[in-house]
Amino acid sequence: MTGISETRGTPAADPLRTRLAAACAAAATVGAGLGLRAVAAGDVAKYGGDALYTVLLLTLVVALAPRASPPAAAGSALAVSWAVEFLQLSPVPADLSRRSAVARLVLGSTFNPPDLLWYAVGAVAGWGVHTALRAGRAGGDPGPRPGPGPRPG
Repeated sequence: MTGISETRGTPAADPLRTRLAAACAAAATVGAGLGLRAVAAGDVAKYGGDALYTVLLLTLVVALAPRASPPAAAGSALAVSWAVEFLQLSPVPADLSRRSAVARLVLGSTFNPPDLLWYAVGAVAGWGVHTALRAGRAGGDPGPRPGPGPRPG
């Protein structure tokens, strides 16, 4: 058997298709974040945005590494989210945020411990969606299923 036929039907068999889907998911996530800010205020907008930030990072991880497993993609996105949040303990993000709206959106400006929880919520949500989508793609051709096994006599 060739490597191509062995991977046909597996969740990450087509990296280009996975990258395209991840790019579309990233655009949808940005849209959801902007929409959330347009219709909600206060904690809903803030913490929902935190969760969506990590979901966006997860989609970017998958776009860059289409064969990444859901736990690896979610863990990477969460690690970057937390690293950015902890970077806010230094003056660098606040200074950059004063100079650039893009920096403010990407880096934030002020450390806020509850953000860490909401990044984890986003990672778990993204992990779940990523897992479901991979299972759905793999579910098209499940292959032979084992029988019930020997029956006691």
